Amino acid sequence: MPEFARRMEHVTGSAIRELFKLLADPGIISLGGGNPARESFPVEELKEIIFELMTESGVNLLQYGSTEGYMPLREAYLERIAKPKGIEGDIQNVLTLTGSMQGLDLLCKVFLNPGDAVLVESPTFLGALQAFTVYQAELVPVNMDDEGIIIDHMEEMIIKHHPKLFYCIPTFQNPTGKTLRAKRREQLVRLAEKHDLIIIEDDPYCDLRYKGDPVPPIKKFDEEERVVMLNSFSKIISPGIRVGCALGKKEIIRKMSVAKQCSDTHTPNLTQAAVAEFLSRGLLPGHLKRILPYYAERLAAMLDSMDECFPESCRYTRPEGGLFVWGELEDGINVTELFKIAATELKVAFIPGEQFFTCPEMGKNTFRFNFSSENRKNIESAIRKLGALFRQYA
Repeated sequence: MPEFARRMEHVTGSAIRELFKLLADPGIISLGGGNPARESFPVEELKEIIFELMTESGVNLLQYGSTEGYMPLREAYLERIAKPKGIEGDIQNVLTLTGSMQGLDLLCKVFLNPGDAVLVESPTFLGALQAFTVYQAELVPVNMDDEGIIIDHMEEMIIKHHPKLFYCIPTFQNPTGKTLRAKRREQLVRLAEKHDLIIIEDDPYCDLRYKGDPVPPIKKFDEEERVVMLNSFSKIISPGIRVGCALGKKEIIRKMSVAKQCSDTHTPNLTQAAVAEFLSRGLLPGHLKRILPYYAERLAAMLDSMDECFPESCRYTRPEGGLFVWGELEDGINVTELFKIAATELKVAFIPGEQFFTCPEMGKNTFRFNFSSENRKNIESAIRKLGALFRQYA
């Protein structure tokens, strides 16, 4: 057999995807994935919408479609998603995606040559690290504090590495749950203007806010069109529909569209049309109002249990939204070893934090918990078990 491409040499499988194999055991309580709650899916609404679409437009929706995307969805996205957040644009600024992860892949295709530098938050989304690695980018971590990326450190890294791209999840970040404050968002855009940098703003969690005031997207401060915003419907409607949108400069969107032609031709028409109808009928606000209390209750249960059961030396975030809590044990503790004990003996799964860093030696004492996919009782049980385990090693 011919050898595999060298660009795949340093790409490892996702630990999160591997975690799903554990879930075949019905006794496992999983705090590890990022799945929305099963109760959150708008099954009846989508059933009605899809039936009507197939009845009225089935033949057209089953035909090939436009690479740029289903026009009513692009219009609904601008009107119902972008505009309420203070972002203006027209159809040529929008590309429909087969999940927002495709947007990241297309931006890599459009911008990156082997060896090009990309700045990333430290830690950051594992899927993004994998995507940049496939395109043989030099990954440059930018330090964070409780309010997100540290602007001075970012400029230092820009001057040293001359990156093309900066990738960030500014609101309820994956994996930390942190939110970049508004002042730093504006400073970030000015930095991009100064140093000729493209910002990829990945924003899948912004509508999952349980308390506090919304923070404007980075894109809102974007006067020179240096920000490409990626939005996903996976967390707010359903991950199975695989629909997202990219909003950016027309020239960039055109290039991404050409790259998409040789990836999947177009995002499935039926799921695009279903999301377009869901938005156009004004169903999203009511849907969010229904599901946010699920998540708020589960987050509160997790934090209360951690306060009660975890060692005092353990530090963890207290996010106002999103799907994740990030924690850190004392230096010298190997969380991956604790994960193995937890999964096999305690029947509790979570994600060791080292998966989210650019360097394998970083973050060995960190972890990420997800609170969205288990009920309150299971969350409290899992945290009690993990608290007892962590106290043995604290």
